[in-house]
Amino acid sequence: MEKVIGFLRLMRPANIVTAVADILAGVAIAGYVVKDGSVYQWQPIGLLIFSTIGLYGGGVVLNDVFDAELDRTERPERPVPSGLITKNGAALFGIILLLAGIAAAASVHVTGWLSFSAMISVAIAVCAVVYDKWMKHNGFLGPLNMGICRGLNLLLGMSILPAALPQYGYITIMPVIYIAAVTMISRGEVHGGKKSILYGAVLLYAMVIAGILTVAVINYHIVYALAFVILLGAMIFPPLQKAIRNPAGPLIGKAVKAGVIALIVMNAGWAAAFGAIYFALLIVLLLPVSVLLAKLFAVT
Repeated sequence: MEKVIGFLRLMRPANIVTAVADILAGVAIAGYVVKDGSVYQWQPIGLLIFSTIGLYGGGVVLNDVFDAELDRTERPERPVPSGLITKNGAALFGIILLLAGIAAAASVHVTGWLSFSAMISVAIAVCAVVYDKWMKHNGFLGPLNMGICRGLNLLLGMSILPAALPQYGYITIMPVIYIAAVTMISRGEVHGGKKSILYGAVLLYAMVIAGILTVAVINYHIVYALAFVILLGAMIFPPLQKAIRNPAGPLIGKAVKAGVIALIVMNAGWAAAFGAIYFALLIVLLLPVSVLLAKLFAVT
């Protein structure tokens, strides 16, 4: 049982819930949700949710595999450096998760492995491994790479209706910006950060909020979106402000945690900006689930 919990710890369950929120937001943006909140079919949504669980889970598991030696010094309590899970066992688990995620995405459409969903899932898996192995410690490319993974995940949700990809694909730049901000903040989680970087994250967060509100105005759903944007700001800015005042590791860690969990609210904001208010509320219901899991499992 202890090892099972160890594998769950490797997957970062609270973070995976935010990845599920990406999929649901993408489904709403694509127009797969009608005004009363119902959807055309739940099976393809379920497959995309299973896909993102495998892809995100596999990516963070392999992150711990590549960081095993560093974590022996900085985070010795984690499953791999503590010896609870072997490095080879974690690597195999991560690979299986990625392959399961790709297979689930390939099952969404009849074209299978040639479908947009399958190709996007492969791109996510590749980007995740590239980040874990090579880009993580690059000050510019690391945050960009991680953001691209999140943007592709939103695109994966939108791929439920492939015709929506060229029409709304531009929105995926917003998760890229958001996650780039979170990743920038996380640089100082262990040894402390720099105020200039934290101020840069504030600017990136503001760009995302402005993007949601702009689309909401264009779609005549500003009232719906505004409530979620206010909640988003209330979640991300206070802990970031405290970190700016004192950029110590623990305070930066809280700002990172808030940024990750608030992804759910950001995704609800996008659903609301496209008029899918009931679906937006469904996405927000994932928030207490993620918060609870964040108390049980590490987020960063």
